[in-house]
Amino acid sequence: MTDQPRQKPLNNSQPLVDINEAFSSEELLALCRRIISSGVLGRSKHYSALLEYLIQCSLKGKIPKEIELAVDVLNRGEDFDVSADSRVRVYVHQLRKKLDSYYQTFESDALFRVVIPKGQYTISAEQTSFQTSSEIGSNAGKYKSSFNIGLLLIAIILFAANLIYMMVTDLGVSRDNYQAAAEHPVWDSVLRDDSPILIVMGDYYIFGELNANGNVARMVREFNVNSRSDLEEMQFTDFERAENYLDLDLSYMPEGSAFALARIVPILQESGKNINITMMSDLTTSDIRDNHVVYIGYISGLEKLTDITFSGSGLSVGRSFDELLNAQTQEYYTSDAGLPEEGQPFKDYGMFSTFPVSNETQVVLISGMRDAGLMHTAQALSSSDALDDLVVSIENDTDEALASFEALFEVLGIDRMNFDANLVYTNLLDADQIWAIPEPN
Repeated sequence: MTDQPRQKPLNNSQPLVDINEAFSSEELLALCRRIISSGVLGRSKHYSALLEYLIQCSLKGKIPKEIELAVDVLNRGEDFDVSADSRVRVYVHQLRKKLDSYYQTFESDALFRVVIPKGQYTISAEQTSFQTSSEIGSNAGKYKSSFNIGLLLIAIILFAANLIYMMVTDLGVSRDNYQAAAEHPVWDSVLRDDSPILIVMGDYYIFGELNANGNVARMVREFNVNSRSDLEEMQFTDFERAENYLDLDLSYMPEGSAFALARIVPILQESGKNINITMMSDLTTSDIRDNHVVYIGYISGLEKLTDITFSGSGLSVGRSFDELLNAQTQEYYTSDAGLPEEGQPFKDYGMFSTFPVSNETQVVLISGMRDAGLMHTAQALSSSDALDDLVVSIENDTDEALASFEALFEVLGIDRMNFDANLVYTNLLDADQIWAIPEPN
């Protein structure tokens, strides 16, 4: 008997050969580095560590056990129960799909491919010197992926075109108006110093659902899955449901974000500073520390900014992000703009908030429960008259007050168009509570 069991060919796949017959140790290690540097393994270090571990085991002629992968790669304790926790199996399953993705994208013409045979914790080489129905299906998957990427590019182009159109048509709002808004004291905290400005767009993570042929059949948005790590966690806890989900590294933004961005950018440009932009899904703690942050998007898209936004606020999130509760009056502000019926009026809410997050940086939130609220808030923040109304409403025009307050607009509309709005709530924020340590219960 040999140390390694005979490999069983996968159904509808090319013949498998011993990895050490297909690659020298130098070639295998170089391939490992190429796969990791390609980015297909994602941001989780576990996939890179797992691939490196399996390759080292193959070079030594060793087939690791599941518990060894849990302890040596995933940093689990020796008491890890492989029968009760499918974590290792999920990681291996996902790594198998990521390797397929690598070859579809980067080395489609490779003579041998590194694969993980199903039901095993080792790597083998798959010969690809001739095409079978499996490879034809794989090529079809590549065309489908290219088609999906094409759709994404079209969506981006349409979004950019929409944004440009809004900026051009917004020229009707003269530059004098934008200059007047930029000179208003409400904007002083982000425009009158040397700190850089970072626009953060509220985006929503989406992932792919595979059909029986292994191709992306549709895009999926789950409210509890807001990042790649959330998707991995769902795969750990609900493997049967999530095994056909694939991270596509995609996100989308609300339609109203284009209008809001077109209104706010000209004001920020009056500062003469360089203005950068990022997605909320990519925002880091250092970004918040090193930049003035101007958030544009839905309240539900605040994610990393949610806690600091509401920690010193007089508002709190209600039964959903389409509802806010006034802590003092116990009044609920609820949007019904999510699914308005044709010809029926709706009510939405826009939220503005500004507060310091360090001695040198400020957060400004231009948000809404839905598009109507978001768009009106951006419109109000680009109008010197509306900014004056804000200052009057808080009855305190000191620099300290203007650097730390919040406001809520009630927006009325019909057929997805807003036609009237009222300022229904303003409040000075308790900035000391933003980074306060919660008291123990």
